[in-house]
Amino acid sequence: MTLAVRYTSARTLDTADTAPASPGPGEVELAPAYVGICGTDLHIFHGDMDSRVTTPAVLGHEMSGRVVRVGPGVEGWRPGDAVTVMPLRWDDTCPACRAGHRHICQHLDFIGIDSPGAMQQRWTVPASTLVRLPDSLPLDRAALVEPTAVAVHDVGRAGVRDGERVVVVGGGPVGVLIALVARAAGAEVRVVEPSVHRRTLAEELGLTAWDPAATDVAGLVREWTGDAGADVAFEVSGAAAGVDSAVEALGVRGRLCLVAIHPRPREVNLHRFFWRELTLVGARLYDRTDFERAVGLVAAGTIPADRLISKVVPLTEAPSAFEALEGGGDVMKILVDCGNDPTGALA
Repeated sequence: MTLAVRYTSARTLDTADTAPASPGPGEVELAPAYVGICGTDLHIFHGDMDSRVTTPAVLGHEMSGRVVRVGPGVEGWRPGDAVTVMPLRWDDTCPACRAGHRHICQHLDFIGIDSPGAMQQRWTVPASTLVRLPDSLPLDRAALVEPTAVAVHDVGRAGVRDGERVVVVGGGPVGVLIALVARAAGAEVRVVEPSVHRRTLAEELGLTAWDPAATDVAGLVREWTGDAGADVAFEVSGAAAGVDSAVEALGVRGRLCLVAIHPRPREVNLHRFFWRELTLVGARLYDRTDFERAVGLVAAGTIPADRLISKVVPLTEAPSAFEALEGGGDVMKILVDCGNDPTGALA
């Protein structure tokens, strides 16, 4: 038997022994080491995705771990290999897949939402989802590869270029990762975030952070850019005020990249889009190139993953970790330790 964290109903998680699935053809069995809790997991915890998840649902898709067993026909992987998982399974037949956009397949199985996730001691997944990790990369830091891949994809979708001025509205984990990836691409970056803790962390990472409650963000942008406005704004807050700030920050022909999942329709200043010929682009998930780039950024320390990890809790304490994240406060990223030795021994 293997221990798993399961969502059973709104605001209710349990830990239960489950029977691990043996790897079938083309599959591998993993021993997850660390699993990050993200905003999507919180949406599930709140009951906002009950129409999509099948209960009891094992959560988690930001992970690192090691191969335990390989199924028939699997080549190139062996027990002990350090891996993360790109948690996407597509059908390869829908119009999106045929157009080359498999990561937004119209029948996408997002593993950890639509099918069982990584918050368990043993996890069987398609071998095609594995992404190799360098042996030198600690597995706790490697658990941040998936959200870094999100940031890499977002910065790519926005077309951020060297020397551009970028405003990131929302300084949570993904917002800070976007800021760091944009900076690595040569951009000048400002982060807009109301939380003192998150602003302080951003500044400790060498980023300039503004408090939207205490300052005129639009005025600061004009001062910073010589009245030109930002080239790119990322909306990562998920709030109506964040949308307004992102739109107002943009200069002529600026690009707004929508990253946050907004739970309801928002009013948008379309006159601003007309007047300044702005562009709105959506950004969702990632592809393998984004993941491989993310591995390199985390391994090189360009993404200081250790600084973003606020807390590590054992698998049995995962339910309380969800409540801690929900309450906000001085937390950024919480990892769940699945009990598998991060040095390479398998529990």
